[in-house]
Amino acid sequence: MGQRMRAHDWAATSLGPLADWPQSLKTMVSTCLNSPVLATVLWGPDLIMLYNDAYIPSLADRHPNAMATPVAHVWGSAWEQVCAPFHHCQRTGEGFSQAEVELPMIRRGKSETTYWNFSAAPIRGENGLIVGLFNQGTEITEAIRQERERARIEAQLQTLNETLEQQVQQRTLELNQLWHTSPDLLLVIDFHGVFLRVNPSWTALLGYLPDELVGHHVNEFVVEDDHDDTVDAYVLAAEGGMPRVVNRYRHKDGSLRWFSWVAAPAGDVTYATGRDVTLEKQQAQALTRAEEALRQSQKLEAIGQLTGGVAHDFNNLLTVIKSSVDMLKKPDLPDTRRQRYVGAISDTVDRAAKLTSQLLSFARRQALKPEVFAACNTVRSLSGMIETLTGSLIQIVTQLPEDPCFVRADVSQYETALINMVVNARDAMGGEGQLAIRVQTIERIPALQGQAAIDGPYVQVSIIDTGVGIPQDQLAKVFEPFFTTKRPGQGTGLGLSQVFGFAKQSGGEVTVQSSTEHGSTFNLYLPKVEAPAPAVSQEEEEALVYGHGTCVLVVEDNVQVGNVAVQSLIDRGYFPVLANNAEQALAELAADADRFDVVFSDVMMPGMNGIDLARKIREEHHDLPVLLTSGYSHALAENGTFGFELLHKPYSIEQLSRRLCKVANCKRRQRILGT
Repeated sequence: MGQRMRAHDWAATSLGPLADWPQSLKTMVSTCLNSPVLATVLWGPDLIMLYNDAYIPSLADRHPNAMATPVAHVWGSAWEQVCAPFHHCQRTGEGFSQAEVELPMIRRGKSETTYWNFSAAPIRGENGLIVGLFNQGTEITEAIRQERERARIEAQLQTLNETLEQQVQQRTLELNQLWHTSPDLLLVIDFHGVFLRVNPSWTALLGYLPDELVGHHVNEFVVEDDHDDTVDAYVLAAEGGMPRVVNRYRHKDGSLRWFSWVAAPAGDVTYATGRDVTLEKQQAQALTRAEEALRQSQKLEAIGQLTGGVAHDFNNLLTVIKSSVDMLKKPDLPDTRRQRYVGAISDTVDRAAKLTSQLLSFARRQALKPEVFAACNTVRSLSGMIETLTGSLIQIVTQLPEDPCFVRADVSQYETALINMVVNARDAMGGEGQLAIRVQTIERIPALQGQAAIDGPYVQVSIIDTGVGIPQDQLAKVFEPFFTTKRPGQGTGLGLSQVFGFAKQSGGEVTVQSSTEHGSTFNLYLPKVEAPAPAVSQEEEEALVYGHGTCVLVVEDNVQVGNVAVQSLIDRGYFPVLANNAEQALAELAADADRFDVVFSDVMMPGMNGIDLARKIREEHHDLPVLLTSGYSHALAENGTFGFELLHKPYSIEQLSRRLCKVANCKRRQRILGT
């Protein structure tokens, strides 16, 4: 806490002694004090003010009496004009931001009209309830005044040459006066970027005399990174356009200043006006840094919740596996019970893999395999499964257009998202009611839940139920990982978070509308694309179950995983060679690359990773196919598979064998084992 805050007599206020403050209040006051822009903590039902030093100039003579005083008492009638969104945020927890708010104020005994950008976000206490608001803002009064002055000047410029000669002469005199008195940079520049004339503000704002500018090229004074934008501006003017550009000029003393330019060609020259926006840029950057710090704080809190949920679910899965393994160690175990325990282990591994997949999808870190497919056809193909999942007491109504509605996304994740939304609807209806599935094309995503409208076109997939609905205070949480209203053991809370992650990673969106009287509507939006080109018909080859001597270079740094993969491939009729890292693999290939039919490599390895290894093999042995495998890779999640086939962990030996068949199909030599 700041020295000023510690020195305040808090015991005499409604907040009580500093040592007794809740941790949430202390944390937010610390964030407030460290904010580079004006910020306040509005605490409790009465929104008691606690503010940083950046707020003091705006308070003027209200400081220091405003400290620990309800905000309504501090600002009086001014607060009445802006309080509505603050109270709404206090009630609902929905943050907001407003720009260019005009606010009459009395400061230092004088009435003045001020302008502000400000935002507010809820502060939640240790019990999760809203206990206050965190408010940040920037006073832009001077910027607005300059903008209006600039607009007035531009209006005068536009009216030149529109009247008779006498009026033209009068306006010329006014323009000359404006030229010498304008606070903005005024410039006449040719179509090659050379200064022809400058007004006195260049000396006042940048320190250069006219003879240091006239005859010189504009980019002698513009920061190098902004040269291209500056050239594009005067080239556009030469073509008859009216460019607008923001660039940085270097002051004669070496410092940098930001200017926002508007220009218009006239004959063979361009007239331009540049407004100094350095202060606005600095304030915007400071506000962005403060908002990012707040987001990071919220992310840390979410990570804590996520870690606990993951640990709980995985420990349950590991308990099943450990118990089954212990039972399998018993001698003379009947075959039926042995098969039961083996099946339990296999099913638990599948559940663990699904949990990991949902987590990666929510975090937008899963390497998706996007392809173009018809959203309507997929709904039709899942209809049987949906009817089985929902049961006979739920009536299924589908509304599908004749247009197949093509999208580009991961088909498997799309199907999983549909199933997750259907299961959520089924549980909300208690197994009885009506479930509608509607697919349609829309031109834009409507503005909902504080989000602006987004232009399309999009394919909208709606899941509409007649269930109990979702309370309004829980709507904002339904896509959070591990958030569930179900009883313990009946749901992980990851189903809808998978839908959220899939939508975001696919360039789309998901929204929910609900009421406790009419049920819920979940809308999944995916960008609509053109129909795919007709595929070239090819005879499908029968999937290879056994290797028939196919030689595989297995690259795996985990000894246990590598040994299991090698032994499984031997059992399936392959001839595997194990390398523990990329360097060993390259040595094997350098010795004799022709003996291998395919390379099977993990992605995450120390030293050279599997992606870089695959690229090197592609360069040096272009006809040798590579199959990659990974449980998770940041590079794959960010950039895709770089054109290589990918097998997700965990995998079965049947999946591995079929995928090896696919990638090695173009170059397989038949071998006889043992020769």
